[in-house]
Amino acid sequence: MKHLCLITALLLSNLHAEDWQPEAGFKSLFNGTDLTGWCFRAKTKKEDPKAGDILEKFDGKTASSDAHYSAKDGVLTVTFPIEMDKLTGQLYTLEEFPKNFVLKLEFRASVNADSGIFVRKPQLQCRDYLVAGPYKDLKSYKAQDWNQIEVTVKDGVAHCTCNGEVLEAALPMPASGPVGLEGDRGVMEYRHIQLKELP
Repeated sequence: MKHLCLITALLLSNLHAEDWQPEAGFKSLFNGTDLTGWCFRAKTKKEDPKAGDILEKFDGKTASSDAHYSAKDGVLTVTFPIEMDKLTGQLYTLEEFPKNFVLKLEFRASVNADSGIFVRKPQLQCRDYLVAGPYKDLKSYKAQDWNQIEVTVKDGVAHCTCNGEVLEAALPMPASGPVGLEGDRGVMEYRHIQLKELP
């Protein structure tokens, strides 16, 4: 009976992953199957002209070359090996976003996990918040369950929320850049990554 329940749960999970579609006006940044549209970029000093250059693309691949990022059943999983090369420890979209936009995604953090979402370039901490901080006072955060981040970038600042609660009211933004993910500790899962450009 236990095995039957597990199989049913897995089938429902896969069905949910296949059925998901972006909200009206949004486009999906992650197809749920592989890392098409994502890449490693040069992580170098700000003044270096090669900072942000694309180093390696992962179109059609289910995992990055270092196995730090993988795609399966609608979920993009981020892990952080101890010996990870921090110069390529971040995964970015190939596309850059100079217009105002709304970014929505869901994440599930393992206990004390530490990750990050890069918006153009600045990082929004994405963690097991109640344990790892920095936003330890959230009332609606669901530990080890799916939570939604929403980032609205408008006129050079980003308004960031988790399940509707404010994380950052006005995070300064550069004029353009990609969306990125990273992992510093534990396991982080992302899904339903979608973006809508604003007028």
